Amino acid sequence: MQGLASAWKNEVAFRQELALSFLILPPGLWYADTGVERALLSGSVFFILIVELLNSAVEAAIDRISPERHPLSKNAKDFGSAAVLLTLVNGGLVWGLILGPKLF
Repeated sequence: MQGLASAWKNEVAFRQELALSFLILPPGLWYADTGVERALLSGSVFFILIVELLNSAVEAAIDRISPERHPLSKNAKDFGSAAVLLTLVNGGLVWGLILGPKLF
């Protein structure tokens, strides 16, 4: 629980993603027809939040090790950000494939 509280307090991206999840999950779960659809929709959202937490952990560890710039530190942070981006794309695809045909 301390990790979630710390992420809420210190990580803007986590707050944004969590707020968005509270907005989109209820209607998404309402429009989903099956348990599998609900699991995929909610799972993709939790996957985004989990990867954001892991990215924040990598960034904090890198910053703790050394404040100076280093190519490997940059790579580690960039890889974490890329992982978040891929989970966001995955979430968009899952939501679009499940809810797109129902809404349009």
